[in-house]
Amino acid sequence: MTGLSAPVAERGVSAPFFDPAFQAMLTELFRWRRDVRRFRRDEIDASVVEELVALATLAPSVGHSQPWRFVSVEDQKRRDAVIEMFGRCNADALANYAGEQAALYARLKLAGLSEAPVHLAVFCDKTTTDGHGLGRITMPETLAYSVVGAIQNLTLAARARGLGVGWISILDPCAIVSALDVPTEWQFLAYLCIGWPEEEHLDPELERHGWQNRLPQSAVLHRR
Repeated sequence: MTGLSAPVAERGVSAPFFDPAFQAMLTELFRWRRDVRRFRRDEIDASVVEELVALATLAPSVGHSQPWRFVSVEDQKRRDAVIEMFGRCNADALANYAGEQAALYARLKLAGLSEAPVHLAVFCDKTTTDGHGLGRITMPETLAYSVVGAIQNLTLAARARGLGVGWISILDPCAIVSALDVPTEWQFLAYLCIGWPEEEHLDPELERHGWQNRLPQSAVLHRR
Protein backbone atom coordinates (compact mmCIF):
# COMPACT_ATOMS: atom_id res chain seq x y z
CA MET A 1 0.00 0.00 0.00
CA THR A 2 1.49 3.34 -1.01
CA GLY A 3 1.74 6.41 1.16
CA LEU A 4 -1.00 8.05 -0.86
CA SER A 5 -3.52 5.23 -0.78
CA ALA A 6 -3.17 4.39 2.94
CA PRO A 7 -5.06 7.43 4.36
CA VAL A 8 -7.73 7.05 1.70
CA ALA A 9 -8.27 3.41 2.67
CA GLU A 10 -8.63 4.41 6.31
CA ARG A 11 -11.63 6.53 5.38
CA GLY A 12 -13.23 3.58 3.61
CA VAL A 13 -12.90 5.18 0.17
CA SER A 14 -11.09 3.59 -2.74
CA ALA A 15 -9.04 5.91 -4.90
CA PRO A 16 -9.97 5.69 -8.59
CA PHE A 17 -7.58 4.01 -10.99
CA PHE A 18 -7.12 5.69 -14.34
CA ASP A 19 -5.65 3.16 -16.72
CA PRO A 20 -3.42 3.96 -19.74
CA ALA A 21 -6.43 3.90 -22.07
CA PHE A 22 -8.14 6.60 -20.01
CA GLN A 23 -4.91 8.60 -19.83
CA ALA A 24 -4.64 8.47 -23.63
CA MET A 25 -8.23 9.66 -23.99
CA LEU A 26 -7.58 12.48 -21.52
CA THR A 27 -4.60 13.56 -23.60
CA GLU A 28 -6.86 13.59 -26.67
CA LEU A 29 -9.37 15.70 -24.78
CA PHE A 30 -6.65 18.24 -23.99
CA ARG A 31 -5.55 18.28 -27.63
CA TRP A 32 -9.09 18.75 -28.93
CA ARG A 33 -9.99 21.51 -26.49
CA ARG A 34 -10.17 24.34 -28.98
CA ASP A 35 -11.44 27.89 -28.60
CA VAL A 36 -14.49 27.71 -30.89
CA ARG A 37 -15.79 30.68 -32.86
CA ARG A 38 -17.88 28.91 -35.51
CA PHE A 39 -21.06 27.36 -34.13
CA ARG A 40 -24.16 25.67 -35.41
CA ARG A 41 -27.35 27.32 -34.21
CA ASP A 42 -28.88 24.12 -32.79
CA GLU A 43 -30.40 24.68 -29.36
CA ILE A 44 -28.85 23.18 -26.22
CA ASP A 45 -31.06 21.99 -23.38
CA ALA A 46 -30.80 24.09 -20.22
CA SER A 47 -30.04 20.94 -18.21
CA VAL A 48 -26.81 20.50 -20.19
CA VAL A 49 -25.67 23.99 -19.23
CA GLU A 50 -26.55 23.31 -15.59
CA GLU A 51 -24.51 20.10 -15.73
CA LEU A 52 -21.51 21.93 -17.18
CA VAL A 53 -21.67 24.58 -14.46
CA ALA A 54 -21.90 21.86 -11.81
CA LEU A 55 -18.76 20.23 -13.20
CA ALA A 56 -17.02 23.61 -13.39
CA THR A 57 -17.56 24.11 -9.67
CA LEU A 58 -15.59 20.96 -8.90
CA ALA A 59 -12.49 23.06 -9.56
CA PRO A 60 -10.21 23.89 -6.62
CA SER A 61 -10.56 27.35 -5.11
CA VAL A 62 -8.35 29.27 -2.71
CA GLY A 63 -9.52 28.62 0.86
CA HIS A 64 -12.48 26.73 -0.64
CA SER A 65 -13.96 30.18 -1.28
CA GLN A 66 -15.81 29.12 -4.46
CA PRO A 67 -15.92 32.71 -5.81
CA TRP A 68 -17.26 31.78 -9.26
CA ARG A 69 -20.54 33.32 -10.38
CA PHE A 70 -22.10 32.19 -13.66
CA VAL A 71 -24.74 34.25 -15.50
CA SER A 72 -26.71 32.63 -18.31
CA VAL A 73 -27.48 35.46 -20.72
CA GLU A 74 -30.83 34.55 -22.24
CA ASP A 75 -32.51 37.92 -22.84
CA GLN A 76 -32.04 38.93 -26.48
CA LYS A 77 -31.70 42.63 -25.69
CA ARG A 78 -28.83 41.90 -23.32
CA ARG A 79 -27.22 39.64 -25.93
CA ASP A 80 -27.56 42.37 -28.54
CA ALA A 81 -25.89 44.83 -26.15
CA VAL A 82 -22.95 42.44 -25.76
CA ILE A 83 -22.70 41.92 -29.52
CA GLU A 84 -22.68 45.67 -30.11
CA MET A 85 -20.08 46.12 -27.38
CA PHE A 86 -17.86 43.49 -28.99
CA GLY A 87 -18.06 45.33 -32.32
CA ARG A 88 -16.87 48.57 -30.72
CA CYS A 89 -14.12 46.95 -28.66
CA ASN A 90 -12.91 44.92 -31.62
CA ALA A 91 -12.66 48.06 -33.76
CA ASP A 92 -10.65 49.74 -31.01
CA ALA A 93 -8.37 46.70 -30.78
CA LEU A 94 -7.82 46.71 -34.56
CA ALA A 95 -6.53 50.29 -34.30
CA ASN A 96 -3.55 48.97 -32.30
CA TYR A 97 -2.19 47.11 -35.32
CA ALA A 98 -0.81 48.27 -38.64
CA GLY A 99 0.07 46.93 -42.06
CA GLU A 100 -0.26 43.21 -42.77
CA GLN A 101 -0.87 42.41 -39.11
CA ALA A 102 -3.86 44.76 -39.10
CA ALA A 103 -5.16 43.16 -42.28
CA LEU A 104 -4.79 39.70 -40.75
CA TYR A 105 -6.51 40.79 -37.54
CA ALA A 106 -9.44 42.16 -39.54
CA ARG A 107 -9.86 38.79 -41.27
CA LEU A 108 -9.92 36.76 -38.07
CA LYS A 109 -13.22 35.53 -36.69
CA LEU A 110 -12.87 36.25 -32.99
CA ALA A 111 -16.35 35.50 -31.67
CA GLY A 112 -19.41 33.39 -32.35
CA LEU A 113 -21.80 35.67 -30.50
CA SER A 114 -24.47 35.73 -33.18
CA GLU A 115 -24.51 31.97 -33.76
CA ALA A 116 -23.86 30.32 -30.40
CA PRO A 117 -27.06 29.16 -28.68
CA VAL A 118 -25.64 29.62 -25.17
CA HIS A 119 -24.05 32.75 -23.72
CA LEU A 120 -22.50 32.37 -20.27
CA ALA A 121 -20.81 35.25 -18.48
CA VAL A 122 -18.41 34.34 -15.68
CA PHE A 123 -17.53 36.58 -12.76
CA CYS A 124 -15.46 36.47 -9.59
CA ASP A 125 -17.13 37.65 -6.38
CA LYS A 126 -14.25 39.61 -4.87
CA THR A 127 -16.16 40.32 -1.66
CA THR A 128 -17.08 36.76 -0.75
CA THR A 129 -16.45 35.85 2.87
CA ASP A 130 -16.54 32.13 2.09
CA GLY A 131 -13.16 30.59 2.78
CA HIS A 132 -12.53 33.19 5.53
CA GLY A 133 -9.60 34.70 3.64
CA LEU A 134 -7.48 31.55 3.81
CA GLY A 135 -4.69 31.61 1.24
CA ARG A 136 -5.57 34.93 -0.34
CA ILE A 137 -4.35 37.45 2.22
CA THR A 138 -0.93 37.55 0.58
CA MET A 139 -2.22 36.90 -2.95
CA PRO A 140 -5.79 38.22 -3.35
CA GLU A 141 -5.63 37.55 -7.08
CA THR A 142 -5.95 33.83 -6.33
CA LEU A 143 -9.71 34.41 -6.12
CA ALA A 144 -9.73 35.16 -9.85
CA TYR A 145 -7.32 32.29 -10.53
CA SER A 146 -9.84 29.95 -8.89
CA VAL A 147 -12.54 31.07 -11.32
CA VAL A 148 -10.22 30.55 -14.28
CA GLY A 149 -9.72 26.96 -13.10
CA ALA A 150 -13.49 26.51 -13.08
CA ILE A 151 -13.72 27.87 -16.62
CA GLN A 152 -11.14 25.31 -17.77
CA ASN A 153 -13.19 22.55 -16.12
CA LEU A 154 -16.29 23.70 -17.97
CA THR A 155 -14.46 23.90 -21.29
CA LEU A 156 -13.09 20.37 -21.01
CA ALA A 157 -16.44 18.98 -19.85
CA ALA A 158 -18.14 20.62 -22.83
CA ARG A 159 -15.57 19.22 -25.27
CA ALA A 160 -16.03 15.73 -23.81
CA ARG A 161 -19.71 16.05 -24.75
CA GLY A 162 -18.94 17.22 -28.27
CA LEU A 163 -19.68 20.86 -27.49
CA GLY A 164 -17.36 23.77 -28.18
CA VAL A 165 -16.64 26.82 -26.04
CA GLY A 166 -15.35 30.20 -27.15
CA TRP A 167 -13.87 32.59 -24.56
CA ILE A 168 -14.37 36.24 -25.54
CA SER A 169 -12.21 38.86 -23.86
CA ILE A 170 -12.71 41.72 -26.35
CA LEU A 171 -15.35 43.36 -24.15
CA ASP A 172 -15.50 46.26 -21.69
CA PRO A 173 -15.56 44.70 -18.18
CA CYS A 174 -17.37 47.64 -16.55
CA ALA A 175 -19.94 47.81 -19.34
CA ILE A 176 -20.59 44.05 -19.04
CA VAL A 177 -21.35 44.43 -15.33
CA SER A 178 -23.86 47.14 -16.19
CA ALA A 179 -25.37 45.38 -19.20
CA LEU A 180 -26.01 42.21 -17.22
CA ASP A 181 -27.11 44.04 -14.07
CA VAL A 182 -24.85 42.13 -11.68
CA PRO A 183 -23.28 43.43 -8.45
CA THR A 184 -20.47 45.89 -9.05
CA GLU A 185 -18.32 43.85 -6.65
CA TRP A 186 -18.24 41.03 -9.20
CA GLN A 187 -15.14 41.05 -11.40
CA PHE A 188 -15.84 40.12 -15.01
CA LEU A 189 -13.50 37.38 -16.22
CA ALA A 190 -15.01 35.66 -19.24
CA TYR A 191 -17.88 35.70 -21.70
CA LEU A 192 -18.35 32.18 -23.02
CA CYS A 193 -20.15 31.11 -26.17
CA ILE A 194 -21.22 27.46 -26.07
CA GLY A 195 -22.61 25.34 -28.88
CA TRP A 196 -22.03 22.56 -31.37
CA PRO A 197 -18.94 23.36 -33.50
CA GLU A 198 -19.63 24.04 -37.16
CA GLU A 199 -16.26 22.53 -38.03
CA GLU A 200 -13.52 20.61 -36.23
CA HIS A 201 -9.78 21.34 -36.20
CA LEU A 202 -7.03 19.90 -34.04
CA ASP A 203 -4.91 23.07 -34.28
CA PRO A 204 -5.94 26.41 -32.74
CA GLU A 205 -7.59 28.79 -35.20
CA LEU A 206 -5.07 31.55 -34.51
CA GLU A 207 -2.24 29.16 -35.34
CA ARG A 208 -4.01 27.88 -38.44
CA HIS A 209 -4.49 31.41 -39.78
CA GLY A 210 -0.92 32.51 -39.10
CA TRP A 211 -1.41 34.78 -36.09
CA GLN A 212 0.78 32.89 -33.59
CA ASN A 213 2.53 29.52 -33.61
CA ARG A 214 2.64 27.22 -30.59
CA LEU A 215 5.71 27.83 -28.44
CA PRO A 216 8.23 24.99 -27.99
CA GLN A 217 8.52 23.28 -24.61
CA SER A 218 11.92 24.92 -24.11
CA ALA A 219 10.24 28.33 -24.04
CA VAL A 220 7.81 27.49 -21.25
CA LEU A 221 9.60 24.98 -19.00
CA HIS A 222 12.51 26.44 -16.99
CA ARG A 223 14.73 24.91 -14.33
CA ARG A 224 16.65 26.55 -11.53
